[in-house]
Amino acid sequence: MNEISRRDEVSLSGAALRGAPWKAAAIGGGAVSAVSFGLGALTGTGDLVWALGLGISLFALIAAIGAVSKPNEGDRVTRQARVWSLRHPWKFALLPAGITAVLDYPVQLVLDGEGVFGSAVDALWHGALVYLIASILTLTMQGRARSAR
Repeated sequence: MNEISRRDEVSLSGAALRGAPWKAAAIGGGAVSAVSFGLGALTGTGDLVWALGLGISLFALIAAIGAVSKPNEGDRVTRQARVWSLRHPWKFALLPAGITAVLDYPVQLVLDGEGVFGSAVDALWHGALVYLIASILTLTMQGRARSAR
């Protein structure tokens, strides 16, 4: 009887992300995209789609990990959502992975020219990688949930 619905899980993940460091995530993702494309252009192997996909993925990872790294900050709802996220890292990471896939799909579709299904597959792969990395990093921070009680 203690089970919550998938909708409630997404709401908890969103509440945990409410206090994420969005500015730092945008700067980090943008900087990595620019450096990646710039270095690729210097060596003659620049790929704008790959650089933007990398930046979007890093944006979501910085936001996700930054959100749960300080479970004692924020209002009561945000703190409880962050503690829930630290206790359920695999469920929490679904939202950052979804954000990555949704943001990456138009980039893949417009700039890569692989078509609707090829772009969807590439965006889902990027989302899956963000899911795996965010889950593992959140899993390593579970001790913070115990100290936040």
